[in-house]
Amino acid sequence: MKEFKGRPIAAGNWKGEAVVSRQGVNTLATFQSSAMNNKPEVIVSDQNNSDIYGKNITGKALCLPITIGSTTGGLVIQTVCDMKINPAAFLFSEHIDSLAASGIVLARVWQNSPVICVDQLGEEFLKTVKTGDQIEIKEDGTVIIL
Repeated sequence: MKEFKGRPIAAGNWKGEAVVSRQGVNTLATFQSSAMNNKPEVIVSDQNNSDIYGKNITGKALCLPITIGSTTGGLVIQTVCDMKINPAAFLFSEHIDSLAASGIVLARVWQNSPVICVDQLGEEFLKTVKTGDQIEIKEDGTVIIL
């Protein structure tokens, strides 16, 4: 068991499975195919991200350094939250970018989405957590790898 303390952007308590990308996640490329085809879950469609390509990330904790890609990033996150096919949590090792933050905050405010977001978990967090790990998130931004 290892514990990390980050900054809660969208606080909440949760336990579940981690899916880990050690590189920046292209929001549009990751979510677009599932969202546009009205799928019941997000299967990552970004072929340039071998860490998560083809994986189901709906209802899981997406652990990542940052998001990358176009200015549609926030809207894409808000859309998948509205569709209820989003990851349960976004756990950033670095500072969250403004586009991801806007999508997560708007989804919480406008769609009443329970999506959780914690940033500034640190480089060691991303080196330690592995896809399939069970994790627990606490409202104060503490993330525990069980």
